[in-house]
Amino acid sequence: MVHDVSRTAYSRRAAEYIELLGSMTAVHPSDLHLVSTWANEVDGEIIDAGCGPGQWTDFLARHGNAVRGIDVVPEFIAHARHTYPDVNFTLGSFDCLDADTGSVGGVLAWYSLIHHEPETIQAPLLEISRALKPGGTLLVGFFEGPLVDEFAHAVTAAFRWPVERLGAHLRAAGFDVVESHVRKTTGQRSHAAILARRRGATLERIES
Repeated sequence: MVHDVSRTAYSRRAAEYIELLGSMTAVHPSDLHLVSTWANEVDGEIIDAGCGPGQWTDFLARHGNAVRGIDVVPEFIAHARHTYPDVNFTLGSFDCLDADTGSVGGVLAWYSLIHHEPETIQAPLLEISRALKPGGTLLVGFFEGPLVDEFAHAVTAAFRWPVERLGAHLRAAGFDVVESHVRKTTGQRSHAAILARRRGATLERIES
C-alpha cells in the first residue's frame, strides 16, 4: 500500500527530513498566511493528517485550535512528541482515521497526499470526507503541474496534479471546492493548495 512504501522511505531519511523541513522556518510566507486564515474559520477539532515532524500541528495548537497530528512514520511521531510534548500526536494512517463519522471540523493534508496516484487517492479522500462533519473543511497542499505525472521526489516517488484534476477527485469524494491557489517560482516546482468543504450527509467508514 502507498503508506507502507512511504513509511519505509521516510523512516530511512527521517533525520535528514527533520533537519531540513521540520520547523516553521522552512515554511513559505504565503503558505503560513493561507493555513492561518483557514484555521481561523474551522469550527471544531483539526486533524493534521500526515503531520510529519509535527511543526504544523504545534503551530495550529499555538494558534488556538484543538488539533492532533497523525503520521505513519514512527520516527516523525517520536520526534514530534519529544519536541512538542503538550500537543497530541498519534501513529496511524489517514486512510483509516481514528475519528467518529462526522466529528471533525477540519483536516490539513499539507503535502501528505503527494505520493498517491489517481488509482489510490480516492481512498484517503473518502476517509477524510467520512470523518468531517458536513460543512467541515479540508485544506490540501500539493505539487502542481499541467498533467498528473510522477516525479523523483527526494524521498520516494511523488505526483504533480493539475488543480482541476485533484478538484474532480475531491468533488467525487463529497466535497465542494471553495478556492484554489497556485504558486510558481522560476526554476522550482510549482506549488498549489485547494480548500474544499464537506457537503451533505456524512459517509460511513470505508473498509480497507
